[in-house]
Amino acid sequence: MNWEKRAGVLADQVTDPDSRWRPLVAAVPRHELVPRWWDVDGTGSWVLREGGGDDPDAWAEAAYADRSLVTRVGELHADHAMPDDRPEGLPTSSATQPSLIVRMLRHGRLGTGLSLLDLGTGAGGLAAYACCRIGDRYVTSLDVDGYLTTAAASRLATLGLHPKFITGDATERVRGTYDRIISTVGLPAGQGLRPALAALAPGGRIATTLARTSLIITGWKQPNGDVVGRVEHDTAGFMLTRSGDNYPPPLTELFTHARESTGETTTTGRYPVLDVTNARELRSMLEVTTPGVELAYETSGQTRTALLVHPDGSWARASAEGTAPPEVHEGGPQNLWQALDRIREHLNAEGSLPLLGARVRITPDGVCHLWRGQWRASMGGTS
Repeated sequence: MNWEKRAGVLADQVTDPDSRWRPLVAAVPRHELVPRWWDVDGTGSWVLREGGGDDPDAWAEAAYADRSLVTRVGELHADHAMPDDRPEGLPTSSATQPSLIVRMLRHGRLGTGLSLLDLGTGAGGLAAYACCRIGDRYVTSLDVDGYLTTAAASRLATLGLHPKFITGDATERVRGTYDRIISTVGLPAGQGLRPALAALAPGGRIATTLARTSLIITGWKQPNGDVVGRVEHDTAGFMLTRSGDNYPPPLTELFTHARESTGETTTTGRYPVLDVTNARELRSMLEVTTPGVELAYETSGQTRTALLVHPDGSWARASAEGTAPPEVHEGGPQNLWQALDRIREHLNAEGSLPLLGARVRITPDGVCHLWRGQWRASMGGTS
């Protein structure tokens, strides 16, 4: 495989000609980090793809495309799978899209002699780029999955890179102190964010997303332990942190109830049904205002249906033909679709939501306080 040429083309795609990251992206043989991965076939099932087999061009094309490659579905890593395995569930690890890695590294403001914690090892791509930039002795990579840290350590070693790897749950404890922390998993505001904040050195900088949002939060640690910064004018769709081999089971019974029940109220929605998961700012604002909502979106012919459920038992189902006003059924203590409609009303009235560019203060307890103009919100509190 002529990987050098392909890596050079990738570097041209994801960096500017004068970028300091360009030669580093071009120098990393990404295919070595992703010998096997999961893809989705025409039926929506996960299927195994293998590099180095009968079709090395397909391996090269996937590895040097600017795309994320899913390496683990549920509890099954592609490295351990058989060709006829068809795992079910959500992706639980991936080789992150190179352009997104570069963006997060830029948000992290790496510098010579500054230590970095790469939170969420995955396939090791961010650690590899960072090692090439600041030296492997300054880079530590942490993941909850011992296989991921072991595999990444072995594969980076073959490239002559030897960062430190730690296996652990970042929502429980982060060993060490670091000048820079870059998280490529969505950290939960509140208690789950505290260990990373505690591991950030005074004057240090963190760049992370928050769980169930696409918000990239950056900030500098103050002498009093607060982290002060902003929501970047940039977004990222990282996986949630997990504490075990898989995510907690979804609210399956409540989703079933939401599909079938008439509900306590039936109304006509103001706005068309949409796939909220892929409407990043709307999804993020919904998590800010109504934390913990889980989503589903389904189509049947011209009919579009959105389901929202919450651990407190609240649920909503909105269904309509095309872009017609939907029939909305809701139940439980919160009116979830009405909460979403209020966000969409604000967006239509103001032309934007106040999230991107908002100021942020994260207190040592992990609570995120956001503000922009007259708008105020907090995430991760106990109330």
